[in-house]
Amino acid sequence: MMNDSNNNNLGSEIGGGLGGGLRIVEWKDIPVELLLRILSLVDDRAVIVASGVCHGWRDAISWGLTHLSLSWCKKRMNDLVLSLVPKFTKLEVLILRQDTPQLQDDAVEKIATHCHDLQELDLSKSFRLTDHSLYALAHGCPNLVRLNISGCSAFSDTLAFLTGFCRKLKFLNLCGCVRAASDRALKAIGYNCNKLQSLNLGWCDRVGDEGVKSLAYGCPDLRALDLCGCVLITDDSVIALANNCLHLRSLDLYYCQNITDQAMYSLAQSRVKNKPGTWASVSNQYEDEGLTNLNISQCTALTPPAVQAVCDSFPALHTCPGRHSLIISGCLSLTSVHCACAVQAHHAPTMMLA
Repeated sequence: MMNDSNNNNLGSEIGGGLGGGLRIVEWKDIPVELLLRILSLVDDRAVIVASGVCHGWRDAISWGLTHLSLSWCKKRMNDLVLSLVPKFTKLEVLILRQDTPQLQDDAVEKIATHCHDLQELDLSKSFRLTDHSLYALAHGCPNLVRLNISGCSAFSDTLAFLTGFCRKLKFLNLCGCVRAASDRALKAIGYNCNKLQSLNLGWCDRVGDEGVKSLAYGCPDLRALDLCGCVLITDDSVIALANNCLHLRSLDLYYCQNITDQAMYSLAQSRVKNKPGTWASVSNQYEDEGLTNLNISQCTALTPPAVQAVCDSFPALHTCPGRHSLIISGCLSLTSVHCACAVQAHHAPTMMLA
């Protein structure tokens, strides 16, 4: 509680700052707009403390708070979510990333019950969550655009159900969801989520060509796809992506050892086939389109001519120091592949000597 002296100081300072038109003698007298402005300058822990000062502050924060991160909470995050979520029903972004698993299904069910405007949710490393959480999100959070459930290894094949309700998804991280990420799930994503732009399937070793092809056919706006460790996929997946996902900028094929030169040539040829007018443009426009990142590390079946063809087709792919965006580690046969600027840097000393 504030004493009279503090009240007078507060009223004098804030009243003076507002041109004398408003006198504030108690914390509850602070206008909602000013309170929210003040809280925008502090961390989430301070916001939570502020919500307990008085009913007025709690109501104001409940009305105005749209972004909240509890990743700083190392203990009892589940209890914190259960107590806070009913107060903060206007949340659009909720980050619950954990170092050690704390969240349980009842917390996610509470989120789904109260936060219907939620657009971004990070549940990464929530090892304790089960399919009940995904069913709850499907029914309660249909406006999700970003969902990170990487490392949630207990989820099974319920993604098909989720995507049937959450059709606005653009960014989906399933890295390590080895049971949830299957060809059936990818077929559902391709059918339901045609706005998808980014998908991480890292180490989802049940994913095969049928799933990736369904994704390529159904999600033409895909910009980034991580398939590292998806050991079942073959050239068919890459060919489907090259022919259908014309905006693809980042592709990770680390340890996809069934990938051959055919996949690389399909990527290289897609630049001409899918963008026939591009070649009439000036060179600096090339960098704004097509692949800017490609990881083919440990893809040991690839040969230099095929990879060089990709590098030549997409000038934004670099092998030069400091700009590595074409990653070929573990492929000793590809050491001769170089981007255009690496070749220029190699020839520069010779030209200077001449």
